[in-house]
Amino acid sequence: MTTVRIGALTVRDQVGTNAEQHARFPQLRAPVADCNHVLATQQLTEFLAVVADRPDEAAAQHAAVECASRALGADLAVLTIDGGIAAAIGLPADEIPVYALTAGYHVGHPATLRAGEVVYSLAVAPLGGASSGMLVLGRRSGDFTDEEVCLLRGMARVLELSLQALHLVEAERRQAEENNRLIDSLQRRQRLFDELSTVQRAIARREPLRRILDRVTAGVAELLNVDIAGLVVLESDEPGRMSLVSGAGVPDEVLARMQRIPVTSLAVAGLAIMGDELVAVDDYANSPIAVPEMVANRIKSVIAVPVHENGVVVGAMFAGSHTEPRTWDKASQEMLLAFAEHAGLAVADARTLREMNASFHDALTGLASRSLFVTRMENTLRAARPGGVAALLIGLDRFKMINDSLGHTSGDQLLALVADRLRDCLRTDDTAARLGGDEFAVLLPETGSMEAALPVARRIVSAMRDPFDLDGRETFVTCSIGLAFSEPGELDAQELLVRSDLALFEAKKKGKDQYAIFEPSMRESFQKHLEMEADLRRAVLRHEFQLRFQPIVRLATGEISGLEALVRWQHPERGMIPPLDFIPLAEETGMIVPIGEWVLREACRQAARWNAQRSMEQWLTVSVNLSAVQLDRADLPEVVGAALTDSGLPAHRLVIELTESLLVDHRQETLERLHAIKALGVRLAIDDFGTGYSSLAYLRRFPVDIIKIDKSFVDDVGDVPAAAALTLGIIQLGQALQLSTVAEGIEDAGQLSELADGNCELGQGYYFAEPLTPDAMQALLFPEAPERTADKQ
Repeated sequence: MTTVRIGALTVRDQVGTNAEQHARFPQLRAPVADCNHVLATQQLTEFLAVVADRPDEAAAQHAAVECASRALGADLAVLTIDGGIAAAIGLPADEIPVYALTAGYHVGHPATLRAGEVVYSLAVAPLGGASSGMLVLGRRSGDFTDEEVCLLRGMARVLELSLQALHLVEAERRQAEENNRLIDSLQRRQRLFDELSTVQRAIARREPLRRILDRVTAGVAELLNVDIAGLVVLESDEPGRMSLVSGAGVPDEVLARMQRIPVTSLAVAGLAIMGDELVAVDDYANSPIAVPEMVANRIKSVIAVPVHENGVVVGAMFAGSHTEPRTWDKASQEMLLAFAEHAGLAVADARTLREMNASFHDALTGLASRSLFVTRMENTLRAARPGGVAALLIGLDRFKMINDSLGHTSGDQLLALVADRLRDCLRTDDTAARLGGDEFAVLLPETGSMEAALPVARRIVSAMRDPFDLDGRETFVTCSIGLAFSEPGELDAQELLVRSDLALFEAKKKGKDQYAIFEPSMRESFQKHLEMEADLRRAVLRHEFQLRFQPIVRLATGEISGLEALVRWQHPERGMIPPLDFIPLAEETGMIVPIGEWVLREACRQAARWNAQRSMEQWLTVSVNLSAVQLDRADLPEVVGAALTDSGLPAHRLVIELTESLLVDHRQETLERLHAIKALGVRLAIDDFGTGYSSLAYLRRFPVDIIKIDKSFVDDVGDVPAAAALTLGIIQLGQALQLSTVAEGIEDAGQLSELADGNCELGQGYYFAEPLTPDAMQALLFPEAPERTADKQ
């Protein structure tokens, strides 16, 4: 006899024949043949009825254990399946050593089981089929008879067959569900095909564009089963803005309000347009790109895809749910993409029709239209004439700011005056065109070389520097030019335009108000720019930004009175990217809006946490930089107010920093927004003071509280008397206007001493501390406090 001991349980193996242990019953009457006795047929029938009546495997297993225990008068009943306990009566499942039972069964017939002071006599019946196992019964007194063991084995066979039947039923149920899913998918695809065929017929019949687009958005709402669907299209004269041209489930007043809105004001649709990619947000309220107004309107989930016209993004199709969050599966994505493609076809067809009916000249300026310009370029490149062809692509600098501040009427007047100056710079055979918006082009045929085109570019750049008279108001605007050259037959018109466009991009990148000549390396530079732009958009979605905090110190006492929050980008592959490498790009693409809002919320939240650990007399201020793009948003005061409310930071502890250029190039709406922010109790500071050229004229007009003296003035304070005198003069100016002064970029004790002696109130710079992580700032602010970890950014 073999004994296996597991804790308080002991299994003893007694002699038994293998033939008896592994007997199988191919049908329900088999126990009669194997045991040579007439068994309790009624008990087997009852067992079968009880087990077969259960709806699933688990219920059948528990019923089998209960019925077998009751029928054979057992004190313990255990069912094992695939090496684990499926059901048990008489002992808790976690007290039964199923591995010992299994091992004992393979070694010899396990006859007894000791549990504490109780010894059970065992009867075992194996289960085969899809799931192997054992049905085990135990008695505290008395062994099982051969007839009872045979009956137990019959029950095991019945259970085995019942479980196989349940397996089959479950498999058939899953197959039925799959069949229903396939039928539903086919029906949805057929409905999509029918709906898109209807749209195609409407396009072919040249139905009104608005009617076709309404049909498309209605189809999206119906087939995707969403609450709202819509189509936004970029404005042709201002690609940075878009209008909602069709909507299903969108109230009329909302439809009327969403005209000529910034692309960044609708985060998901804006990202789809700017990134030319599908953007899906399952949980909108908790997304870092969520727009507060959309969250307030109970939007739960949103998906958007770009709409193309001849391969160029012209808008976005979006769908949303405000009843409950949903996951945008592949079928929903493909369906929305199909509708967006047909919307693009409708827009392209309508635009083609307009262009066919339009004149070959720009109505506003009288210059050649894009189509006429391209046609003349193609003809010139194909003509067998001496000399090459030069193309100049011209973009106005700061036109958007002038257009926004003076109005579209003045903007149109400025474009007409620019066209007149272009004509004055050209020969009779040259062609000047307005390609759209503030973009112009010049074609110089029979030009011997690129050098021959340079005098024209210089004349145009110089001509644009002279002031323009807009109804008695002197206005300045400059231009950037990209030049490309081709010998006859060397390039086609499209490639020549692409090259001049790349050169124009380079001229703007180098500071504007100049020209640049195409070089092959510009393609790589532009590609890197596009890659950085794509990475930046993904960084917003992936939350790759972090905050650093630099202390602002009272120079008289050395006490830390405030912090400036500075954003950093931790790229997963390139590492930490300096702000100067991505902030201009973020402003150019509009991505500064979601980034800036996150910085504002996170800075307020972190400052409030630190203030909660300090006495009220030592509460810190936190300074946050504001870009021109953010200031252009009408909802900026509400965004600032929400950040204060959510964080609990008192308004007077928040400082919004503005650059001098924002004040110089302001609009009336800018001043109104700043006064609204000031009304909240927030303080305003001018950053990099002294680097602009009209700051003093606006100090009294704007509600400014603080001036931050630019580092360039601080650098030479201790060494150059003239620099020290100028810096002290700025400090005295601040005092006269009752403004606080902050000296930026203090790096040594000499500068600190000079500034403190000159009554400069505050300072910051590497002399005190570099921009620190939240953990490092925590340690600096609370050196005596127990070590703790600040919130991770």
